[in-house]
Amino acid sequence: MNRWTPSLVVSLATLLISPASAQTQAPTPNIRQFPQEAKRGELVVLMAPDIALDSKPDRLSPAVRIRDSNNHLVLSGTLVNQKLVVNYLRDGTGLVHQVWVLNAQEIKQNMPAQPEGILSNIRSMFDTPVVKDDGNTPYHQLPRYKP
Repeated sequence: MNRWTPSLVVSLATLLISPASAQTQAPTPNIRQFPQEAKRGELVVLMAPDIALDSKPDRLSPAVRIRDSNNHLVLSGTLVNQKLVVNYLRDGTGLVHQVWVLNAQEIKQNMPAQPEGILSNIRSMFDTPVVKDDGNTPYHQLPRYKP
């Protein structure tokens, strides 16, 4: 009983010889849709969870999700000391919670104007100016809590 007919042998040979089409096509980056509240910035991971966002110290949330330019999840440790253009969202406590590393096409897109939200108002309430106290600062010039 011969099961190897000539047509079967030819079809198997063409399958093995022909290159896979997925390997020959160059991947093209997609332009992702971001939440309307997302903001753009330049991120440098210093030592997780400490980051520099637009050259200012900031922190990542404990449950941060970072997506690279191919939309894959990455760990913050793989991005240490790299300047990256990102879109990001903050959580309810003001920590950076979601980060999208942008590709070249997404960087060229303009971000819509961001209205001042309640989070920025809450965050600014706790910001106090840095005052260097040399021990001779009068009491009335020391920083105070803003109600």
